[in-house]
Amino acid sequence: MVKYRLICKHCGTDNQQFYQWFANNQQCFRCGSKHAEAFYNADYKKLRELYGENPENFWLYFDYLPVENRENIVTCNEGAIPIEEWDFLEKIALEKYGVNCKALVYRNDMNGGTNTFKDVAAALAATVFKENDVPEYCVASTGNTATAYSKYLALAGVKITVFVPNDVTEDSVNEIRGYGQNVVVVDGNYAYAKKMAAEFHEQNKVLMSAGNIDPIRVEAKKTMVFEFMRQLGKMPDVYLQAVSGGTGPIAIDKGVREIRGTYPEVELPRILLVQQDLCDPMVQGWENAESNGFPEGYEKEYPIIENPKTEVSILSTGNPGMFPVVAPIVKKSGGAFLRVKEAELVDLAKKVYQERNIHLGPASVVCLLGFFEALKQGKINDGETVLINTGEGADRARKFKKTYTE
Repeated sequence: MVKYRLICKHCGTDNQQFYQWFANNQQCFRCGSKHAEAFYNADYKKLRELYGENPENFWLYFDYLPVENRENIVTCNEGAIPIEEWDFLEKIALEKYGVNCKALVYRNDMNGGTNTFKDVAAALAATVFKENDVPEYCVASTGNTATAYSKYLALAGVKITVFVPNDVTEDSVNEIRGYGQNVVVVDGNYAYAKKMAAEFHEQNKVLMSAGNIDPIRVEAKKTMVFEFMRQLGKMPDVYLQAVSGGTGPIAIDKGVREIRGTYPEVELPRILLVQQDLCDPMVQGWENAESNGFPEGYEKEYPIIENPKTEVSILSTGNPGMFPVVAPIVKKSGGAFLRVKEAELVDLAKKVYQERNIHLGPASVVCLLGFFEALKQGKINDGETVLINTGEGADRARKFKKTYTE
């Protein structure tokens, strides 16, 4: 029996498995769509049995991932990361906003690969490429994806060429080169990096990342749903994440839909996505749609910010091409997009360091600021459990780290 199939999200065509998907340039052979989802011949009743385990990584969920042979697994112990309760956040919520909630933090800075939210996707990508004899790959990235993929693909013996915008941190560039991979710093922004990657892909016939709807990324990150259930025994009421592209909410939606037939108590949390005020095109698009009553086609209307002047380079996507995919998921969940002030990042990073002795990267602090903005706007209620996804540590943001530690 075939373990999984890739089904086109647009026309429903069965595109078989990754070997065929890659051979057809990662698009549906019938309609050309690049948006496919994996479906499994798996017994989801056995998933509950795994919740009693104490895993080292997300490969605990092997039966629900698109890999046939365990011998191909590439891992640095990622994905099975702790969910911590941060009582100082709860204290502020109660004293300043009068909301008695539980504030939980999903510690992606404790992933064993590159200490970021991207490690699970990179681990699955490296494994899938190894299993399907993919020799080379390319990707455009604002930093964290580039670094994670460079490390994991090097472990799998897969060459990668990474295209990054000219505002990427020097720390990221040096780390990518340290893995023996090729990094190209383009003379332009993230949109230009994506253009250069696409040209490289066409000219050299090298597989290229399909972006935030890439079934590899989505399947890896959907395991967040399994981890929330394993560690909490339920889904959180509210899920908070800083957003540039949006694989996180896409993946959570996929994970919930995948298991709800077996576990109807598993529901989509209210999704709150956060952007900083110096690069907030999704927030602007959402606010415009909301003010007009979410008219038909609202998700296709959003601004493009040319060359955003943000210091948070990994959240510098000025042209949010995933808004049409992500916005309906947020709306379905009863959630919203929130704007925070980039000028307040340092003070909150310092507060976290004082309270928890933890160095968070700037994108993680954007998410934490979103927690307070959500309280301010009345989007968190008494008695609710809030899950805050801290996307990355400060390992490759030394300049930012110095602003609150020196």
